[in-house]
Amino acid sequence: MALDATFPEAALHGRGEGVCVSCIHDSLRADEPALRALVQRVLQKENKVCRYLGIVLADGAAVRDLNRRYRGGDYDTDVLSFALGEGEEIDGEVYVNLDFALAHHARYGATFEEEVRRYVVHGLLHLVGYDDAGSEARAAMRALEDRYLEAQG
Repeated sequence: MALDATFPEAALHGRGEGVCVSCIHDSLRADEPALRALVQRVLQKENKVCRYLGIVLADGAAVRDLNRRYRGGDYDTDVLSFALGEGEEIDGEVYVNLDFALAHHARYGATFEEEVRRYVVHGLLHLVGYDDAGSEARAAMRALEDRYLEAQG
């Protein structure tokens, strides 16, 4: 799928008001309202204001292309985050690889939807300012993901 999805200009303020979830995958879907609600809960718990956040549910080829073009990695990955602005407000996009979630969810004892939610939270946490470079940081970020996903209920 070509990455031709367009998003509204970032002009909304307030927790979660600028969250846009779009699916550009040809055949796979995820529960977009549930993802939007999850993002809003994480933003609230992190005490972050969202100027604009695009969550793009994409296929593996699109995410791999973005990874190659903007991160220099010619390999499949689960999620990519891109900050679009600077400052305290969240202004960015998270690209979720639905093909990756479908291929890997069972390995982690998760449903497809649970795996997609984990990728969304992971990408959002990067935009909030968390890093997973190094084993301690990775473990801390994983624990935070677990906390947000468990709280979802």
